[in-house]
Amino acid sequence: MPEISQRAELMPASPIRKLVPLAEAARSRGIRIYHLNIGQPDLPSPQTGLAALKKIDRKVLEYSPSDGYRSLREKLAGYYQQYQIKLSPEEIIVTTGGSEAVLFAFMSCLNPGDEIIVPEPAYANYMAFAISAGAVIRPVVSSIEQGFALPDVAEFEKLINERTRGILICNPNNPTGSLAEPGTVAATLEACSRVGAVLVVDECFLPFTDGPSCKGLLQEYPNLIVLRAFTKLYAMAGLRLGYLMTGDLSLLHAVAQQLPEWNVSSIAQRAGISALQDTEYEKRTRQLIEKERRYLIQEFLKMGCTVFPSEADYITFRLPQEKTGFLLKERLLEGKILIRSCANYRNMPPDCYRIAVKQHADNEELVRQVWRILIQ
Repeated sequence: MPEISQRAELMPASPIRKLVPLAEAARSRGIRIYHLNIGQPDLPSPQTGLAALKKIDRKVLEYSPSDGYRSLREKLAGYYQQYQIKLSPEEIIVTTGGSEAVLFAFMSCLNPGDEIIVPEPAYANYMAFAISAGAVIRPVVSSIEQGFALPDVAEFEKLINERTRGILICNPNNPTGSLAEPGTVAATLEACSRVGAVLVVDECFLPFTDGPSCKGLLQEYPNLIVLRAFTKLYAMAGLRLGYLMTGDLSLLHAVAQQLPEWNVSSIAQRAGISALQDTEYEKRTRQLIEKERRYLIQEFLKMGCTVFPSEADYITFRLPQEKTGFLLKERLLEGKILIRSCANYRNMPPDCYRIAVKQHADNEELVRQVWRILIQ
């Protein structure tokens, strides 16, 4: 039997992979499962994107360029012009989802033994990506008393040492949904510049908010990397389409050199080009998510839960003090509802849970069942 590598042994376990077999077994018995554990909107994908897939008339589905079709990169640059953000197609590289963008940002900036500072709680896969790069994550702890707000830049600076090569900020944060103050992000970027470190900003959930993007700083700060994806706002998770932006063309070249040849689906990119044309879809999605998020927050507050500030398509809440130790996830699973326990996140109490914001009927069913379990 082959020996498992140390890298593989160090990889954190995926909570989602634990739940998938349970959900598939239930579906095979004809049982509907409510997936409120995954931060993916359940809205229909943009009709423009779906129509593009149906209208593909090519006789051969060819490889796409390794950095993505120029037509998609031009469309992205044009899309951001409406927000007075100047980008060139040469500053964008297309990736297989946002996760690949994070992975190869790490692989291009970090050597084995290097450190990258990450606010916690954080997306669990950041740890896996750091392990793949041979790097070490230094956590800067956000406070539950402050609603898991991004720590002040002084807290980051306390952790900077001779091995520090970068800082990563997820804005808004995953899993909490907290939106960083613009001044904090800018100050953190300045701190990175002073020590020759890179700032990686994961903005995959930012389109759900009114928060400003860092993209306008790309040309001024070559040590800035911004990541985005079509996964969330456009409900196109299955196409695996993301992109990485930086004003440092040598860094962009380094990313391109490490990406697998012809790695991004030509079909996915054509759908992405068409989806960007549907500006009304983006507006409708934001409005619906905001309305339903507000509904869920109000209902969980009525049940005595602590709900942490969120601007994303998910919210994180803590059970009432008298329900500490209560196994809510397991009880909801009996009702065919999957939610995310935060017990595996570092710096989060085990009685915290994350739920995705879905359409009203599913949100209502969640509230009904939680109310029955906690209150009645």
